[in-house]
Amino acid sequence: MAYYAFINENNMVYDIITGVDENDKTSLPKEFNEWEDFYKAEYGAYDCKRTSYNTSGNKHKDGGTGFRGNYAGLGDTYDKDNDVFIAPKPTADATLNEETWLWEIS
Repeated sequence: MAYYAFINENNMVYDIITGVDENDKTSLPKEFNEWEDFYKAEYGAYDCKRTSYNTSGNKHKDGGTGFRGNYAGLGDTYDKDNDVFIAPKPTADATLNEETWLWEIS
């Protein structure tokens, strides 16, 4: 099982689904290389990216490296350049920590 975030043309997450594990290619249709591509086409999405429920603050809950910064949430932004999900800015004075991809309030 894996989670996939649907992203609109403004790089905003508008839906998240549970899908096939990204390493299980046995049922992936031949015309697709990745499940992200399949779900993007199947749902007619602008973009689709896998997201890790176990990642927060750019760390995996069991240790090790996080995946795409944070688990995607509705209304989050997908930053293509850094390949991370970023929550909406909570206050005007918040600054983004580019190691954790979390907002810090001074």
